[in-house]
Amino acid sequence: MYTLLLSIIIGLFVAMLFLNLYFRAKVFKVYGVLVRNKVEFGAAHIFNRQKLEEEILPKYPQFRNEIESFIRHIKYSIKMASVLIALITAFGAVLMYYR
Repeated sequence: MYTLLLSIIIGLFVAMLFLNLYFRAKVFKVYGVLVRNKVEFGAAHIFNRQKLEEEILPKYPQFRNEIESFIRHIKYSIKMASVLIALITAFGAVLMYYR
């Protein structure tokens, strides 16, 4: 049981690492386009769709796809990392209990 739980935790950690690298590559690709074209927006715009549509998208209509892609990748990365961290913590707690 101990070996299985340890293997699961290591596997989840490796999955989190590869997920991070994968999304980092995707995010930096779109981010590079936004930076080269001086598209600026803050974290509030990433998490507040209404604010994004009112303030940023009308200002940069030609980069709408890049902005939405960037935000989608950031949100998905945060969700997946949160799930993997929760799973690692849960399996770690079980591992501590059975040790």
